[in-house]
Amino acid sequence: MTPQLEVQLIAVVIAATCALPGVFLVLRRMAMLSDAISHTVLLGIVLGYLISNNLASPLLFAGAVVIGVITVWLVELVSGSQLVREDAAIGLVFPMLFSLAVLLISRYAGTIHLDTDSVLLGELAFAPFDRIDLLGIDLPRALVIGSGTLLLNAVLLILFYKELKLATFDPAFAATLGFAPHIIHYGLMTSVSLTAVAAFDAVGSILVIALMVAPPATAYLLTNRLPRMIGLSVILGVVAAISGYWLARWLDVSIAGAMATMTGIIFGLAWLFAPQRGLVAQVWQQRRRREQFALQLLTLHLFNHEGSGNERIECHPDHLIIELRWSPTFVSTVVRRAEQIGLIRRQGSVLFLTEQGRRFAQSVEV
Repeated sequence: MTPQLEVQLIAVVIAATCALPGVFLVLRRMAMLSDAISHTVLLGIVLGYLISNNLASPLLFAGAVVIGVITVWLVELVSGSQLVREDAAIGLVFPMLFSLAVLLISRYAGTIHLDTDSVLLGELAFAPFDRIDLLGIDLPRALVIGSGTLLLNAVLLILFYKELKLATFDPAFAATLGFAPHIIHYGLMTSVSLTAVAAFDAVGSILVIALMVAPPATAYLLTNRLPRMIGLSVILGVVAAISGYWLARWLDVSIAGAMATMTGIIFGLAWLFAPQRGLVAQVWQQRRRREQFALQLLTLHLFNHEGSGNERIECHPDHLIIELRWSPTFVSTVVRRAEQIGLIRRQGSVLFLTEQGRRFAQSVEV
């Protein structure tokens, strides 16, 4: 396998790994916790190194996961006091823990490979050079760790899918069924911490956040079904990873930065053009509702004055400007549309309902 292919494969695995827990973070409106966790796990790594004095020690991984869970607990502790909101609690907790990690690196670990810039930005291009032997096969460490984390996240999702779904959409009902929403919550946060630790060594915390939030948020705009949202999140993350890699090669820029940019571009396209929730679709739906309401008002007005002595006055387009308080341009647009779909007809300058228009007016609930 060439280094270029290995870089793309690592990115694909990490994108899929981040998407699985990211779906539930987005649905629970806790997306910014991924930002906090992906930064504060650095403190766990530093503490693990200071205890073991070995960058290869499992204590670094374990410490990072523990600090990730502690981050969630501290955020909930601060926000639970009801003195500050959750977003403010996140803004208080994670800078404090991350800054403490930076201070410890500067004071006690300045000569080792714990660089804050690489933690934030990552460098996927170097990932293939850090290799391990697995069952006689020489593989990049990031690919092995990422694949293991992906497998673990997938297994946990399959085993606890029903519990996660209930605790996410109806925690009170989940509690009545004995599912312990708090345990499920902290289990999910542990999975997020594991994913952040496994991923950011290769891709950096910024890309971890982008891959954990943007693909699920994009999928949320495209579907209302949870299984489809999970599948779409993985697919969109993979598409962003691959397209970001080739964008980085084309522009000769940071691979992680280009991938994060692509997650934003893909989300932007969905935000604009999603079939039901996109901005264009919403504008179109509002326009259709306004048109439907205008047609209802027009046909009701004509129906109420049909056969009356002042019909030729009340049913004249110019009178609609006064009666319905519409602009001349809007009156012209609505009348033209009503004629196109067969609701009204003209006799000279007076408007009359067709049989279809009469039924349409009678069907309107007043």
